[in-house]
Amino acid sequence: MPRNLNDFLSARSKGVDASGIRKVFDLAAKMKDPINFSIGLPDFDVPDVAKEMAITSIRRGDNRYTQTQGIAPLRDRLRADLSKEFGRDVGEVLITSGVSGGLMLAMQAVMDPGDEAIFLDPYFVMYKHLLTLTGGKPVIVDSYPDFRFHADRVEAAITPKTKLLILNSPSNPTGIVMTEEEVRSAVEVARKHDLLILSDEIYEPFLYDAARGLPSAAHAYDRTIVLRGFSKSHAMTGWRLGYAFGPAEIIAQMTKLQQYTFVCAPSPFQHAALAALDVPMTDYVAAYRKKRDMAYEMLSRKFEIQKPQGAFYIFPKAPAGLTATQFVTKAIDNNVLIIPGSVFSERDTHFRISYATTDEKLAQGCEVLCGLV
Repeated sequence: MPRNLNDFLSARSKGVDASGIRKVFDLAAKMKDPINFSIGLPDFDVPDVAKEMAITSIRRGDNRYTQTQGIAPLRDRLRADLSKEFGRDVGEVLITSGVSGGLMLAMQAVMDPGDEAIFLDPYFVMYKHLLTLTGGKPVIVDSYPDFRFHADRVEAAITPKTKLLILNSPSNPTGIVMTEEEVRSAVEVARKHDLLILSDEIYEPFLYDAARGLPSAAHAYDRTIVLRGFSKSHAMTGWRLGYAFGPAEIIAQMTKLQQYTFVCAPSPFQHAALAALDVPMTDYVAAYRKKRDMAYEMLSRKFEIQKPQGAFYIFPKAPAGLTATQFVTKAIDNNVLIIPGSVFSERDTHFRISYATTDEKLAQGCEVLCGLV
């Protein structure tokens, strides 16, 4: 008798759930003009100069494979900019197929079956599942109710199998930005227990209260893999462009693994990204600071909220007596799309709002949510 097709599926694939965010995206496609607070992408478009360079690049024939590590002009420019930011030569920069691709490569490069990686709850949805795919074990450390880095909680979770500490600042889904003191404490823990740090800094440009840029573990700890990209900073979510730098031995292995997986990042868009680096994005950041202030001011009247300092998310607590899923269902019934916190957490107590929308839609949606309490 032929085997059932499910018998052909790997334990690896069956160990990963479909993204709750994708389910909401699918729902949004069926709704008529919803107030959509679910999408984690900017509401502005790719800068025109980058669009024009992408078109020029395609027309002049930049449509073949690049070097696995990316085109030299983009890598050289990023290396120079990053070396200036960090006050040292950061070494080779690898251009990845988005920060998600960088995450996958980094975990493949360093995690063996049974190795443990620690990250805070709430967390970016991919961390847990990418570790499952690479054979690693996620160790999730609670950061409620303030969503801050508590070194004692992290240190208590470390075992002889712990290899990796994952930091995400600014955070998706909370918008929290680690302070310099918190970063120092994370570095102290990593150094004491001989850990690698993987610092996911995709939202680095979106800082609203920082005076001196993003505190990063890479300033003080050379065993830090940093991942950044163009998806959020320049609205290139569909172009799949990120970059990584860190210890030379690990970047070399990530490059080798990219050769056998993603091959290279999209060629014409690498040229466009180089042009985009000369576009000032300060006005966009200022606009999102205004949206952050609007969302926090309106929602804090009715919801318990930690004020976000970065990214474009806010993570309110569901009203008393309701799980986040129950409240999200009520919101969707009222044409407002939000994401239950259980997508990003081991708890179902909060919900995520992306305020990357128009000021008009943001105000309208916040009024609806406050009216549901």
